[in-house]
Amino acid sequence: MVTLTITKNQILNLIDQLSLSEQEEILKYLMQKTNLDPDDTPNEIVIEGIKQGLNEAFTGQTIPLSQMWEGIDVE
Repeated sequence: MVTLTITKNQILNLIDQLSLSEQEEILKYLMQKTNLDPDDTPNEIVIEGIKQGLNEAFTGQTIPLSQMWEGIDVE
């Protein structure tokens, strides 16, 4: 693995060399990346949970719907 060390000024200089439309594209990309909700569950975990649920359903590891909320106090 190669590690590249680059300073903030070097990045800004590189961005200055881009066209306005390229700069806008980079800005949109960065805004999307920074608007991620830290409370969101990563996709890998969600997908694994779906796989587990499907496996449990297919192998009969289920409980009746009437029992799903037993012991849960909802106010």
